[in-house]
Amino acid sequence: MPNVTFIPLLLVMVFTTYLIRMLPFVLFNRKIKNKRIKAFFDYIPYSVLSAMTFPAIFYSTGTIYSAIVGTIIALFLSFKNKSLLIVAIGACLGALIVEILIKFI
Repeated sequence: MPNVTFIPLLLVMVFTTYLIRMLPFVLFNRKIKNKRIKAFFDYIPYSVLSAMTFPAIFYSTGTIYSAIVGTIIALFLSFKNKSLLIVAIGACLGALIVEILIKFI
């Protein structure tokens, strides 16, 4: 990638990632006591991770059908309070079984 393209992209990424982390320190001089603001800052990492991960789930397998089945199995197992390992294994096995069925049918 040429430097003419790389440097502006790098600067945009630096400013966007740095501003998100720097703004709370600049805007709030004292300890935050408001429960809503604290909850907002507590849930930002989870919401950003979810927004980046969830769309990729549907393009991670060979077909959309296996991705949907894997997602449904993962949601079901997580609502049953299973461990992360069990949820991941269940979703992978569900997607694998659907992929195998699609290949042979």
